Amino acid sequence: MTRPVDRWRDGASTHESDFVAEEVPVAMVYNGVTFAVMMATPHDLDDFALGFSLSEGLINDPSQLLQLENHALIEGIELAMRVTDNASGARIGKERERLLPGRSGCGICGMRDLENVIRHDHPVGTGQAITREALEEAQRQLQSRQPMNAATGAVHAAAWADCSGSVLLVREDVGRHNALDKLIGAMRRGGFDPNDGMALVTSRASYEMVTKATSAGITILAAISAPTALAIELARSAGITLVGFTRPGSHNVYTHPDRLQPPAKQETP
Repeated sequence: MTRPVDRWRDGASTHESDFVAEEVPVAMVYNGVTFAVMMATPHDLDDFALGFSLSEGLINDPSQLLQLENHALIEGIELAMRVTDNASGARIGKERERLLPGRSGCGICGMRDLENVIRHDHPVGTGQAITREALEEAQRQLQSRQPMNAATGAVHAAAWADCSGSVLLVREDVGRHNALDKLIGAMRRGGFDPNDGMALVTSRASYEMVTKATSAGITILAAISAPTALAIELARSAGITLVGFTRPGSHNVYTHPDRLQPPAKQETP
């Protein structure tokens, strides 16, 4: 969407239209009960609903999400989901619930109990080793695959790349957690194997980002910015290769470096 702006450059101003990121309340409703209201970019909402449900542990498998309806309301958007009776999402209010809206920069806002904040999911699989060249190629491709951020400069992206570094999926959102949830949903809907590639995020690697990656079975998570201490510990215990400060020509590997192969040796003439 666009909004008017007075743009100042070199002491002179012009009145123009500027592209800005959309941010609306999105209510996650399970079997008629609201679990959370997330501030999100209203795109790829089917992916968001599925990825959020999986990463929050409200369903264990996409088959447990029986129905999804997108309701546009005056106040925002309601994602009305019907889940199977054996899914955790069917027992909201009895076992767990969020009590506060989720801000666009918050991954756990409103969680009621401490044990629901820091989850310890099952360790991820063995995964595939990748080259450092593949990591750099994926990072390079991602830079040109963010149309919303190119227009607004205000959204995060999460991407899935194969072991050669080819970016296969990209999802964008004002919230970094939302972008990763959308990616997880798109991966499950598309049948992508989380053991066969890497996820890249244009944000810091906080512990909730690692938790979401773990819940999806992702074995390599590369962030453009820094990880937190808790993210490193969770990645280590979950078996995730955590990479930070991913830049052209440089990156830091914090856990399980065995999945990143050294650069190929160049033969001397």
